[in-house]
Amino acid sequence: MCHQDILKQYWGYSSFRGIQQEIIDSISAGKDTLGLMPTGGGKSITFQVPALAREGMCLVITPLIALMKDQVQNLRKRGIKALAIYSGMSRQEIVVTLENCIFGNYKFLYISPERLDTEIFRTKLRKMKISMITVDESHCISQWGYDFRPAYLKIAEIRELLPHAPVLALTATATPEVVKDIQERLHFRQENVFRMSFERSNLAYIVRRTENKNAELLHILRSMSGSAIVYVRNRRRTKEIAELLNNENITADFYHAGLDDATKDTRQHRWQSGESRVIVATNAFGMGIDKPDVRIVIHMDLPDSIEAYFQEAGRAGRDGQKAYAVILHAKTDKAVLQRRIPDTFPEKEYIRNVYEHLQYYYQMAMGDGLECVREFNIEDFCRKFKHFPVPVDSALKILTQAGYLEYTAEQDNASRLLFTLRRDELYRLREMGEETDKLIRTILRSYTGVFTDYAYINEDSLATRTGLTRRQIYELLVHLAKLRIVSYIPHKKTPYIIYTRERVEAQRIHIPPEVYEIRKARYEARINAMLEYVTGNSVCRSRMLLDYFGEKNGHNCGQCDTCIDLRNNPAAAEAAERQELCTKICRILSAAPRTPEGMLELLPTDKELLTDTLHRMLDEGKIIAADGMLQMKK
Repeated sequence: MCHQDILKQYWGYSSFRGIQQEIIDSISAGKDTLGLMPTGGGKSITFQVPALAREGMCLVITPLIALMKDQVQNLRKRGIKALAIYSGMSRQEIVVTLENCIFGNYKFLYISPERLDTEIFRTKLRKMKISMITVDESHCISQWGYDFRPAYLKIAEIRELLPHAPVLALTATATPEVVKDIQERLHFRQENVFRMSFERSNLAYIVRRTENKNAELLHILRSMSGSAIVYVRNRRRTKEIAELLNNENITADFYHAGLDDATKDTRQHRWQSGESRVIVATNAFGMGIDKPDVRIVIHMDLPDSIEAYFQEAGRAGRDGQKAYAVILHAKTDKAVLQRRIPDTFPEKEYIRNVYEHLQYYYQMAMGDGLECVREFNIEDFCRKFKHFPVPVDSALKILTQAGYLEYTAEQDNASRLLFTLRRDELYRLREMGEETDKLIRTILRSYTGVFTDYAYINEDSLATRTGLTRRQIYELLVHLAKLRIVSYIPHKKTPYIIYTRERVEAQRIHIPPEVYEIRKARYEARINAMLEYVTGNSVCRSRMLLDYFGEKNGHNCGQCDTCIDLRNNPAAAEAAERQELCTKICRILSAAPRTPEGMLELLPTDKELLTDTLHRMLDEGKIIAADGMLQMKK
């Protein structure tokens, strides 16, 4: 079946959009491929379609468990066989899933990068027929990126086990240095990049300076109609802002990672259906959420990188209609943003203390621990050892990066069930009582594949269908598990600590510069870029963003707050244009001396304006002329 037919059959679209076709053709020809596509660009199609056309199974590596579960669910709805492996699954679940990958004719295996390094996975992988490897959020492999994850470095080793499988790397945010780094770290046979322009001509970027953000928020939402997302920094604020909006007759729900799955689903559905106009959320909201008609995205607090901001702002106006991305900026924001640096990179001694306290917490002896998996309650830990949650969370992430442990953030895992008896042995269960019989019959009617794979079950819905209480359902399933009739993993919401090496003395903990000092310096640079973006008032916002991602754009958007201000003030506009031109001239001459004619070739701008600007810079002594060449003053 050709790619077009697959697209039509499974997704109902008659043609590809943007650069989808080019990426699909490239990976189908067996070439390692990097696709740069902004949020909403249709990334998943670029690997799902060619994978369905090829014999074998596509290995999809992604760090976002919620997105992984969502995509597997969506593929199954379309009649496509897909599985997932992620932190928090039991060993038995993982074994069953991997066996299904070998014998079950599945087309997709989604896996978190941390799981790549396990012996069991690598052993089973050798027996699988892998057609291609997809690396989603591939900027995570680059130490230059804003979201580097050491586990991603294992992908290169996986490539060695699968030498014939081409790699498709996808990302929505990558600067030029990250683009180069991704290809090197994934051992691309040759450079091969497809870029979709990051320009969003329907999206107006606005920075609104205000000392009363709540009043400004209400003003914006009353002045504009349509669906909205309001991003805030912490969970407490989501609830406060949602209450404020509801009190002002603007329907709103709040959303963050601490809510259970059922609540998240309900609120997401209310918002997507238009029942609730505004969703107030932390950055946990948005991944995999497809609502094309979002008219406005408002940031109450500054994100800590341009990459994160661009991704979140990009959730507005995916239908191509006019939309707005607004940042509310107060004078205090700079200090608040800079305080995140010590929170994200606590002192090394503090990190060693957290490691030491963790050993006391689990009563781990020296030399023990390797491959131990422990549930982790951060509130309980902080209470016992008098820590604060934010720096502890950061310390554990740095220890993960340094290779001492693996810290998986909070996960909401639904209950799962697998029958360990064969179907033809079920007659044995008739003597176990009416309630047990009723429950088993309901499970078999409600869920498919429970003899070959773990099925996600919902105790509340089983209670409704059987007329039993939720407690009775739970107790009957625990009883059946003890009798080894089923394997039952109840719903659990918890982070995990997985020891990747044995316990060492705290003073022997080595945190290398690439994990700490270099990353800290880059984090500071990204914060400064964010501050530069919100405080700048002479360059078009869209151009600033595109320039950050290495996309050269010669025209202003004409609709951001800067463009509107400059249009209303011609003198300021001219001054801003000259200033920008001066910056470009200095950048060019810092690299090498040039002739005036050479400058004209490199800077496609008004000849008169350029000549006048060069004369002014010579008069002011910013640049000098020697032997007919212009150069920077030493």
